[in-house]
Amino acid sequence: QVQVVESGGGLVQPGGSLRLSCAASGFTLDTYTITWFRQAPGKEREGVSCMRRRDGYTYSTYSVKGRFTISRDTAKNTVSLQMNSLKPEDTGVYYCAATRTSPIMSSWSNPDLYDVWGQGTQVTVSS
Repeated sequence: QVQVVESGGGLVQPGGSLRLSCAASGFTLDTYTITWFRQAPGKEREGVSCMRRRDGYTYSTYSVKGRFTISRDTAKNTVSLQMNSLKPEDTGVYYCAATRTSPIMSSWSNPDLYDVWGQGTQVTVSS
């Protein structure tokens, strides 16, 4: 069965770091575009960072540029999100999502493109 599972969330202080992992099963990960989404209380779900299938082109939302890095480990069939210099506004439930498409421009952050979703992992940044 095709699925993805997130791990690595937790509680950290502002300025701290977390590394999230998305493990894929039932498919070869690099044939899918993988995107991390997050949803804060009372807010809409937003795309955080994306790695496009095959060519590995990356996208990210402006607020995380220079702080978050997405990477792919084909041997382990995982995609990770390294989050540094965390801010309280980064708090939310983070989801890994996958699509067989190769999005361009802003389409990467459209949740409707994704047909495989993980269960989510909570990230809380607070002092």
